[in-house]
Amino acid sequence: MTDAESKAPSVGAQQVASGNQDDAWRYLQDHAAVQQADVESVDLQQLRRKIDWNIVPLMFCCYTLQFIDKVIINYAAVMGISAELNLVGNDFSNVGTSFFIAYLIAEVPNTFLLQKVPAGKWLGANVILWGIVVAATAGVKNYTTLVVARVFLGLFEATIGPSLMLISSQYYTKSEQAPRFSIWYLGLGVGQILGGLISFAFQHVSLHASLSGWRIMFIVLGLITSLIGCLTFFFIPDTPMKARFLSEVEKVALLKHISSNKTGIWNTKFEIKQIIEALLDPQLWLLTLMVILQSVSSGVVTTYSSTLIRNLGFSPQHSALLNMPSGIVSIFFTLLVGFGIRRASHRWAWVFMCSIPGIIGGGLMSFLPKWDTAGLLIGVYLVNAIVAPLPIIYHWTAANCAGYTKRAFASALVAGSFSVGNIIGPQTFQVKDAPDYRPAKIAVLATQAAAGVLAIVLFIYYVWENKRRDAQTNVQAEIDPPSDESSVKAVDWSGLTDKENSSFRYVY
Repeated sequence: MTDAESKAPSVGAQQVASGNQDDAWRYLQDHAAVQQADVESVDLQQLRRKIDWNIVPLMFCCYTLQFIDKVIINYAAVMGISAELNLVGNDFSNVGTSFFIAYLIAEVPNTFLLQKVPAGKWLGANVILWGIVVAATAGVKNYTTLVVARVFLGLFEATIGPSLMLISSQYYTKSEQAPRFSIWYLGLGVGQILGGLISFAFQHVSLHASLSGWRIMFIVLGLITSLIGCLTFFFIPDTPMKARFLSEVEKVALLKHISSNKTGIWNTKFEIKQIIEALLDPQLWLLTLMVILQSVSSGVVTTYSSTLIRNLGFSPQHSALLNMPSGIVSIFFTLLVGFGIRRASHRWAWVFMCSIPGIIGGGLMSFLPKWDTAGLLIGVYLVNAIVAPLPIIYHWTAANCAGYTKRAFASALVAGSFSVGNIIGPQTFQVKDAPDYRPAKIAVLATQAAAGVLAIVLFIYYVWENKRRDAQTNVQAEIDPPSDESSVKAVDWSGLTDKENSSFRYVY
């Protein structure tokens, strides 16, 4: 391990913020009578497996559906939506952009609401609502009504990233989080595969002459999404302390196990000073910029991959099917990175590694001749490796930002920066550049290279900051010896931010 997850020097009781203890600390105090022997007898591996089966499948379904519901506009493009709604010029690019503008705006209230409403409940309610919006999109009549539908979809989908980051961080230690983030993030790759199949299937559906295949597709997917939203609302616990599938002993064992995160679980006190700290935190701006760069490419392949493939000379049906290998590439790299981090750590190196296929893919799309269909398809597929670093960055955000208000704000900011990149990405596709869209392809190449460099910069920052903290701790230990063990445990749930807690160490 190189990320210093086990470095946690003692912290004096004077650092504990009085009256600002996490709900998890209060729960532990209320259940102090639970026998230590019973807690130690809990099999942590079996406990993790129980948690995995109870919450990860629902998170995976939510992320899969948010991707499908977001990109079916991509598939509808080859199913005749542009002609039917009389979309001209850059209308389609603007439709894609409107979703992400709304997505970005909605992250502002998300910061506050995710501290007042349990993440599972907030996520479930929003999944239900965006399912309704997807179904209602079947009734759009023109460009204006389509933009309105996409705006509401963006408003409700905006909570997906912050909510899943917060839920995941409540149940797992930092080293355990990475593969779990990757598992629910696999929904993106699965969504790409299912999206191709769904589009192909609905292009052959004709229930009524006045109802197009793409309209039926929106209705069916919207209903499925709302059903999953209901399951999420009722079955993802508000906090580990309220998880019905865990016994009291298991809850205590879990809380003690994840206390090493020093990031807390649930605290409804909103602290504006933590927002200010986040705004002045270099790591958060590096993470944000890296997500923007990564998601510019994501915006390109998400909104226009089917169009790029169709422009190679394939039919709409074949374009939908040929888009499916993109999902396989996404799944492969997401699994490789998620479980590779669990074994080899070095998150920064995995981000850098995944930028290489993105750079190669962008180069192939940009500079190969039009007749080299196979090479151009490979380029489109390789670019999808860029999705794998995003769950790493999400995990970095949840693991390295302590203090509940700061963590909620950081999660919303990073998720919002994803939308910034996706606003930029589709706008690189201009009608005047059709059918090759070379500037958009070169944008993929350039942004991936820059993201790889930023991963190295962030690594250097974390190493420097951890060494600086080690040096300060050694000096302080000579002046003021560490306090007793109870103080150390208390500070783990004190609500301190990563800047305030001198025992906090960043993972990289």
